[in-house]
Amino acid sequence: MLNIKFKLSKDMVKDNALKFIVLLGFVSLLGDMTYEGARSITGPYLSLLGASAAAVGFVSGFGELVGYSLRFASGYLADKSRQYWALTIIGYAVNLLAVPLLALAGNWPMAALLLIAERMGKAIRTPPRDVMLSHATSQVGRGWGFGLHEAMDQIGAILGPLIVAIILYVYGNYQTGFAFLLLPAILALAVLVTSKFLYPHPHDLEVQVPKLKTKGLMKVYWIYIVAVVFIALGFADFPLVAYHFQKVQLVAPVMIPIFYSVAMGVDALAALLFGRLFDKMGMWALIMAVMCSAFFAPMVFWGDFNLALLGMALWGVGMGAQESIMRAAVAEMSPVKVRGSAYGVFSIIYGFSWFAGSFILGLLYDFSFTAMVMFSLGAQLLSVMPLFVIRNYRP
Repeated sequence: MLNIKFKLSKDMVKDNALKFIVLLGFVSLLGDMTYEGARSITGPYLSLLGASAAAVGFVSGFGELVGYSLRFASGYLADKSRQYWALTIIGYAVNLLAVPLLALAGNWPMAALLLIAERMGKAIRTPPRDVMLSHATSQVGRGWGFGLHEAMDQIGAILGPLIVAIILYVYGNYQTGFAFLLLPAILALAVLVTSKFLYPHPHDLEVQVPKLKTKGLMKVYWIYIVAVVFIALGFADFPLVAYHFQKVQLVAPVMIPIFYSVAMGVDALAALLFGRLFDKMGMWALIMAVMCSAFFAPMVFWGDFNLALLGMALWGVGMGAQESIMRAAVAEMSPVKVRGSAYGVFSIIYGFSWFAGSFILGLLYDFSFTAMVMFSLGAQLLSVMPLFVIRNYRP
């Protein structure tokens, strides 16, 4: 009788963990509809308000830089205060409500401030949210749990820009598009608050394991971070890819968003597949994903139309792995008490490496296609070396 009750209790906890992941997945789906829908038109909107190309580039880059930098502070604060829900809700509120307010921006500096505020909100909520997710994913498999969350996230990333495109086609102005995004923003916050009341203590979902005998982050974590640096340095951002498509007239302008949608669809599927493989194979799954996605650069920048499309699919594989396995691995390598800081350190290093890599790839693009492609390919393949060192790590 005792064993039956214990099994029922374990099954109930696992079921609750899955429900919690799905709830936060819906929050991310609606959230991505909001800010990815906005990001699809912010460039033209800033231009319409009088911003120069340099100003648009600066706002985009500075927003990402500020966003990633703040994640360290947010993760540290989450660990010290244990107010994971409060920080997550505040972050999502700033992140999402800044978007519809863009409809009221009368000039480009005001719009720029709102866009930077949106990135700041995302920075505040991401580490504490990922810590709460890590508790639940311990029940269903870290890779599968984060992969499921990423897949739902990407559904929103696909739907948001498509809905905004339809609104622009029907109404013909950007303000209406931003105003409409208030609806998914409010729904996301409603689901988030509901999740808080249903699961006020997500740490109760964590599988109880022997405590790691460490006061800080382990050596394996820092070796892993070295691999993260190389992956981020070599991974070309989509704006550079889109710029290339348009410059060499490889892909018609109307087809570029479709290429991006294909990549996002592959991203969602790859997150689920490699997430499941991570639970079975550990770091070997990330090694496989990197070896696969690293070759997107020669296909995209050297190939014809068909090879470029295949390259975008491999690019989607890389994104899916980065958003599922890489987040899951942080949870596997960090004690609960410093997990928020672990996510904060991971985010700031990943963000700065991505920013530096994007800048280097942009410079090399103007200098030499060959140099740029070799840098992208080489940096990602170099990440396999530290990953191989920790290939057999299991907590």
